[in-house]
Amino acid sequence: MRDLAGALDISRATLHRWVGSRDQLLGEILWSLTEAVLDARSRHAHGRGAEGIADVVGAFARTVNDSAPFHDFLRREPERALRILTTKASLVQSRTIARVSSLLESEIAGGRLDAPLPVPDLAYLLVRIGESFIYTDIITGGTPDAEKARAAAKALLA
Repeated sequence: MRDLAGALDISRATLHRWVGSRDQLLGEILWSLTEAVLDARSRHAHGRGAEGIADVVGAFARTVNDSAPFHDFLRREPERALRILTTKASLVQSRTIARVSSLLESEIAGGRLDAPLPVPDLAYLLVRIGESFIYTDIITGGTPDAEKARAAAKALLA
């Protein structure tokens, strides 16, 4: 925050008034990137209904897993990253769930998807599935695997 305030030629107090804490600023930045990836992956999904939603989950996980800067952040600050990205207080997670809910509602309204659960619960599970296969290395020491995220989402929706 000190470096950013210096680059903007403002005081740290002014920067904190503008953006809140470092975690809040990182959350907003990470959400802007998440939103852009979700939008792009939604527009280019292969298929509709369960297949299309599963493709979005898998493509999103693949994009994130392929991001070297994102994984550098995870390696440098794993606790902060998981707190900002995956907790109930996370604006990234709550906004991602809302965006996935919207995708689900669109497919349901179009008659292309029969939701096995209420939309908010289903969206939450789909987001958690994606997170499970993005943060695998931090959580279990395994290798992140976007294809597993796609397959798990498709199994849930089938």
